[in-house]
This record gives sequence, structure tokens and C-alpha cells, in this order.
Amino acid sequence: MLPRVKPLPIAAVLLAACLLGTGARAQPGASAEADALGQWLQERRLTPAPRPDAAKPMRSAAAELVVAAMNFLELPYQRGGGGVDGFDCSGFTRHLFQLHLGLMLPRRSDEQARTNALQSVQREQLEPGDLVFFNTLKRSFSHVGVYIGEGRFIHSPRSGSKVRIESMRQAYWAQRFDGARRAEVLSAPRPAEAGRPPRGSSKVAEPHLLESQPAQ
Repeated sequence: MLPRVKPLPIAAVLLAACLLGTGARAQPGASAEADALGQWLQERRLTPAPRPDAAKPMRSAAAELVVAAMNFLELPYQRGGGGVDGFDCSGFTRHLFQLHLGLMLPRRSDEQARTNALQSVQREQLEPGDLVFFNTLKRSFSHVGVYIGEGRFIHSPRSGSKVRIESMRQAYWAQRFDGARRAEVLSAPRPAEAGRPPRGSSKVAEPHLLESQPAQ
């Protein structure tokens, strides 16, 4: 049985409505309000900007991942947890990536940061759905969360707390930021780009599963 969670923030509700409406081509009578909502979401980088070569709007895997993460708001922290009864930080990200991206991440946060299944991302290039890492235990990559846009991330912080959203601009997190990683599927070209030479290497890194260990 899935856990009971509080209602999603209004931004998540609007985003979910936008995603559900992107499966079909927009009708000529679409309202100005819908256009304004789409623009609002695009400005906050929660949905991809429209492309002139796209045949129709595309569902955003990153946006769906963010909405899924928000469904776990207020879920209690559980050390070593990786299921809907509770998560630790890396169990939370592992669960989301496995269910919504089909990508099995290693169990520990430091192993997730070092797996070749993810690409390194600069802070100024962060996009919703990226993993963000922090040094919270005096060692690199000891904590991880999911970036959701506008300098914020969602994570399962520590024992006695619950899944929540925080700002990376807060001094505590800003001083401990260690880096970010992106799943290749989130940066894959759209179907409209099929047949075009891929940017950079065309080789897709194979995810690897390391021995499960409790996250710190």
C-alpha cells in the first residue's frame, strides 16, 4: 500500500496537468490561459521549450520524475530504506530512477556520484531531474537529492526528518555542494531529431549495480 502524503504543492499540480495534456496535438481553440501556463513552466525549466522541428509536444521525463518525487513529500526518513515505507537519501534517488527512468543506480550516494551511468553536470547547467550531491559527513558525495528547478532540490535529509524541498542557496547547502550528475536518458534527443548525428560520443554507458550498503 502506498503511503499517505499531503497534497502536492500548486506548482506540482499545474505541472502534472500540463504533462497530462501533452499527449495530443493542441487544438486551434486552445485558451490563452493554457499558453500562459506552458510559458510559465518553460521559464522555470520544468518543461522543455517548444522546438520548431518537433511534430507535437513531448512529455518530459525530467518533469515526470520531479512530480513523482513530490508524491513522497513528508514520507519519513528510514536509514537503509529504499521503499515506500521510508527512504534514506540514496534510497530515495535510487527508487525514483529505477521506477521512472528504468535505471538501476548503485545503493550508496558516493557510488551514485561515481557510476559511469551518469554524466557530470556543472552547477550553472543544472536541469530538473539531475542528482545533486553534498558533503554532509566530512566526506565527498555523502548526501544526494533531486534538483527540481529554481535552485531547489527534494531529498530525504536525515533520521527524524521527512522528505522535503530545500533551497541550494541556503548557506548550509551552498557550502557543501559537491557536484551534480544527469542520466543520459534525460538529455537524449527528441524523436524529431532521429537520424541526426548525436552530440559527443554515441556510446551509451551501461549502468552497473554495486553491492547494496546502507547510505549515510
